[in-house]
Amino acid sequence: MSERDNNMNRNSLRDRGPGRGPHGISMPVEKAKNFKGTLKRLIKYLMPMRMRLIIVGGLAMFSTVFNILSPKVMGKATTKLFEGLMMKLQGIPDAAIDFDYIAGILMILTVLYIVSALFSYGTQYIMAGVAQKTVFDMRKDISEKLHRLPLKYFDSRTHGEILSRVTNDIDNISNTLQQSITQLITSIVTLSGIIIMMLTISPVMTLITLITLPLSIFITKGIAKKSQKYFKMQQKMIGELNGHVEEMYTGHKVVKAFGYEEKSLAAFQRLNDKLYNAGWKAQFVSGIIMPLMTFVSNIGYVFVSVVGGIFVTRRVIEIGDIQAFIQYSRQFSHPIVQTANIVNIIQSTVASAERVFEVLDEEEEEVKGNEIPVQLEKIRGEVHFKHVDFGYKKDVKLIEDMSFTAKSGQTVAIVGPTGAGKTTLVNLLLRFYEIDDGRITVDGIDIRDLTREGLRSLFGMVLQDAWLFKGSIWDNIAYGKTDATDKEILKAAEMAHVDHFVRMLPEGYQTELNEEANNISQGQKQLITIARAILADPFILILDEATSNVDTRTEIYIQKAMSELMKGRTNFVIAHRLSTIRKADIILVMNEGKIIEKGNHEVLMEKGGFYSDLYNSQFLGKPA
Repeated sequence: MSERDNNMNRNSLRDRGPGRGPHGISMPVEKAKNFKGTLKRLIKYLMPMRMRLIIVGGLAMFSTVFNILSPKVMGKATTKLFEGLMMKLQGIPDAAIDFDYIAGILMILTVLYIVSALFSYGTQYIMAGVAQKTVFDMRKDISEKLHRLPLKYFDSRTHGEILSRVTNDIDNISNTLQQSITQLITSIVTLSGIIIMMLTISPVMTLITLITLPLSIFITKGIAKKSQKYFKMQQKMIGELNGHVEEMYTGHKVVKAFGYEEKSLAAFQRLNDKLYNAGWKAQFVSGIIMPLMTFVSNIGYVFVSVVGGIFVTRRVIEIGDIQAFIQYSRQFSHPIVQTANIVNIIQSTVASAERVFEVLDEEEEEVKGNEIPVQLEKIRGEVHFKHVDFGYKKDVKLIEDMSFTAKSGQTVAIVGPTGAGKTTLVNLLLRFYEIDDGRITVDGIDIRDLTREGLRSLFGMVLQDAWLFKGSIWDNIAYGKTDATDKEILKAAEMAHVDHFVRMLPEGYQTELNEEANNISQGQKQLITIARAILADPFILILDEATSNVDTRTEIYIQKAMSELMKGRTNFVIAHRLSTIRKADIILVMNEGKIIEKGNHEVLMEKGGFYSDLYNSQFLGKPA
């Protein structure tokens, strides 16, 4: 498998957000390079909904406050029940437990829990709208941005990396906005409220509880630091294992053909063993944290119980307050751990936002030229390259001082070895890249003076890699012309020899292609793209290795259809199979970014130069 595919696997694993070990301990997350700047920018997306966020904050606070009050109120019932029992044990006449008072307390508790639940529901409901509206705006912005980015952006990055930013990173932001913001508010209010309520009960017992806090933090920090290196190793090995599995099953036939099964299994076993060891260590080390924290908590619980018992016997506090305090002390560590995890999640979210903003900050393709209108009825299709220089990098020239003219109605074939600059020439013609020097004109007009949309409306393309979208074969052909009639679509299909094989399919033209369009053959896919180009009926046609994935017999049919299609228009044909361009008006022979030979097939063969050697190497078996 390629390095690009490996990177895609790693990206997809990394961008799922912060992983969690057992008991809430967080695995390491990617951190933003500019945390403050990115956070401010992310907040700007939330500003239009600031009133909703204020309401969310208020509802979350009220929901938490009502929950915090519950143990204190419950303590009142416990105290009243204890007092009644003690009076009975002491033999006090007419002693009885005041069940009416206790029932009233229970009613208050019920109301508190219901109101808290309603506030919590309102918080989640409003926050869901805020989160979805925010990511909706972000998705809209990044989608529009991708349409404005130049081709060089996509050429310099893997598809997996771009998709990761558009999907995984935005989903990470969505999940954080949906859950973590309200949890953060709740945790802070809970922690503050618990401390306040404990202080109202007993400052001394509160101090005892707080003494255990540094010890818990010390244990958590130490174990987390040790376990994180194992979690990192675990993530790395998951990526490598997934990469290996994908590679082996994608190339399953090749593995079988070359007898690579044993080596593949051995490699899988080695990676799986490493993953097992890393995973076992990560889970074991992180699993120690809860028993140790429980041990520290229990020590604090023992001290609180002893001191509380002494205070009750001395009537400093009531028995119900002891119960409430113990509940508060049990809850004390939860918001601390939750807050630490949320801070970790926010780090990951800001890193995801930074990756999204990096795309939004990319330099855009220049949208407009001088807005010279394209008058379709006057297009002749004459193309002229005048002393054109170009390089993907400024200091490395790929095309140098290129000049040629393609007259209206001519077929220009471009041949040469891999890396000679054939496809680059087409990219320049369509303004996917801007030339460094010289001019390219269509009918005497510099293409830089035309809008890209207007310029590209003149061209039709059939690429080496057939691209079809998920949908019916009919819809894929109709993509070439949005207002095409059924008759035009059928005619295009017949000219491209699509009609023959489509009618043999059970559902004919309504056969649904899957996402990768691999439920039809590669040759059939190419035929459909050719039918699409025929339907578009462009002024200038570009065929980039258009028949490279078609068998020889089908190629003959395609050539006949193309001969009809090419009539009356300017055609650029990039080909490795030189049999397809023997009838071309002009053949441009390229090598290292320069046109080294020019002429028709007969002229170039008589020269006995580079083209002649190339041709003979294909058809006569002679070395080029």
